[in-house]
Amino acid sequence: MRSARTTRRSTGAVAAVLLAATLAAAGCAADTGTEAVRPVGAPPTATPAVAAASPSTGPAGPVPVPDTLRFTGKTLDGAAFDAAALAGRPVVLWFWAPWCATCASQAWTVAEIAPGFRDTVPIIGVAGLGGHRAMTDFATEFELGPVPQLDDREGVLWRRFEVVEQSTFVIIDRDGRVIHQGYLDGEDLTRRVTAMAA
Repeated sequence: MRSARTTRRSTGAVAAVLLAATLAAAGCAADTGTEAVRPVGAPPTATPAVAAASPSTGPAGPVPVPDTLRFTGKTLDGAAFDAAALAGRPVVLWFWAPWCATCASQAWTVAEIAPGFRDTVPIIGVAGLGGHRAMTDFATEFELGPVPQLDDREGVLWRRFEVVEQSTFVIIDRDGRVIHQGYLDGEDLTRRVTAMAA
């Protein structure tokens, strides 16, 4: 039969082992060595002047948010959108209207290429010059679901970027400079996006 002293020693040893295992597990879980990636539209986790860059999409550490990406909005499905999350990457803004035949022809190219460049060169639709129902029907018809589509019925972003006709592509480089504004056919769009992703 064990003495009380032996029982206490065994219980203390088991508790010490359990405590060490718990602390080791907590330490591993707390420091995985990778940064959390903030999805498009999520509120910034850094100060308003910086946005965290994902290791796979841009330079490590915080990057400055250029003036061109200091805007927010809502997607056609009502989700919040913050362009600051795109800082450090080239970005394509596609301004379209639901009744525009040219926009309809370009929608197939956007739907085809955008998912493959989501992490390197995000393509963001900016819908305007129409009602909400017409814009959501357009996005559904052309299978634009995987591509964020901003609801700009009030024309705030159209005015901000001085867009006066549809369809217009505004291409912003990694430093936040507008390097193209105007029409692009599907081949030109694909070529430019592919080059920027390299």
